[in-house]
Amino acid sequence: MAREEPDVEALNEAISSALVFNDEVKDGGGVQITCFSEVVNDVALHFQILRLPKQIYVWMGCDSAKLGHIYAAAPTRPKDMISVTSILGGASDNTGSGIARRLVLKTGLNIILACNIPKNSPMLEAEAEKMLVQKLIQLGYTRAKAEGSSS
Repeated sequence: MAREEPDVEALNEAISSALVFNDEVKDGGGVQITCFSEVVNDVALHFQILRLPKQIYVWMGCDSAKLGHIYAAAPTRPKDMISVTSILGGASDNTGSGIARRLVLKTGLNIILACNIPKNSPMLEAEAEKMLVQKLIQLGYTRAKAEGSSS
């Protein structure tokens, strides 16, 4: 039995048509929702980004729409320190916690990350993070280099 290729464009259209977009996020109100999918090494990666005032919620996964492990990360004092905790499943040493930590460094915002990517796929995890960061840059959610840390 041959496995059918996922129709990524049809999935993106279906998701996007069901969403209401609001560009008032930068003014302190509203929510902006962005969904996209990419195929990497014959694996469909799916992403959903919810931009809320002062925080970003991200879900990334493959093969199913399960929530996966959930991590929370936030900037703490002193400057450039990041606190990360596992909210559901996983442990603080999992890849999801590392991704959440790096997203806080890139954005300067609180991050909630739900990650449903297999643990035994480090290349897939790296590609997923790379695609996510590229999309965050494209959406203008990252802070300028001068604001970021030196790491």
